[in-house]
Amino acid sequence: MSVIVKAKLKEYAKGYNVSGDFADALNKKVEHLIKEACTRAEANSRKTVMAKDL
Repeated sequence: MSVIVKAKLKEYAKGYNVSGDFADALNKKVEHLIKEACTRAEANSRKTVMAKDL
């Protein structure tokens, strides 16, 4: 499953070409951040992931 929307990524990087492997690598990083944030929320006995979990 992709968290990153490639069309939005290209829109944000206006004026630059965005390769497919960049989007895939960014998606993996975002997935990792989300997993870490969920782990931190769980460690703090919460079911809500908050900005401070990043």
